[in-house]
Amino acid sequence: MPAVPAQLQTPEALRARFAMPPQWTPEVAQEPVFANRPLAQAAVLLPIVLRDEPTVLLTQRTPHLSSHSGQVAFPGGRVDPEDASLVHTALREAQEEVGLPPEVVEVLGLLPTYITGSAFAVSPVVALVQPPGQLQPNPHEVAEVFEVPLAFLLNPAHHRRHVYESGGIRREWFSMPYEYGSKSYYIWGATAGMLRNFYRFLMA
Repeated sequence: MPAVPAQLQTPEALRARFAMPPQWTPEVAQEPVFANRPLAQAAVLLPIVLRDEPTVLLTQRTPHLSSHSGQVAFPGGRVDPEDASLVHTALREAQEEVGLPPEVVEVLGLLPTYITGSAFAVSPVVALVQPPGQLQPNPHEVAEVFEVPLAFLLNPAHHRRHVYESGGIRREWFSMPYEYGSKSYYIWGATAGMLRNFYRFLMA
């Protein structure tokens, strides 16, 4: 499959796509749920940083967390009762997790809900972000904040599909391994699935 053309990755093109979204179907909508509890609502911020070459801001979670420890993730989390909207949840969580000020964020819109295996109904909030100053990651939740070129993530040449079957349950997931200098980041699971859906949305 082709990469998203550069002209469709500009801020103007992204604004236009969300202003008049196409008819499309997410490629990945739900993982096999293994948690024995009702679905919990959550929202994440898919933050596109407006550098000379746009990037996507991601976090690596700390290894001691009880859920998804050590994994690469978008800033975000569970919806609180006092949150006014899913957008509010995503912005609040991004500020709490990495110190991203809401005033540098321009929300474009939401992608379809993604159901994780851990029983979270996650709403991805796509936004343009002015390059932030010094971020302040919450050391309890975030081990590292890093950025990946948007063009890399929107090129299926970097998307790997995995299939695993055990006990009659078939699991499929994407990964998007990224290397920068001596560092390696393994983007997979729900984060990679939502990025794959973002690719499909832009190419619809």
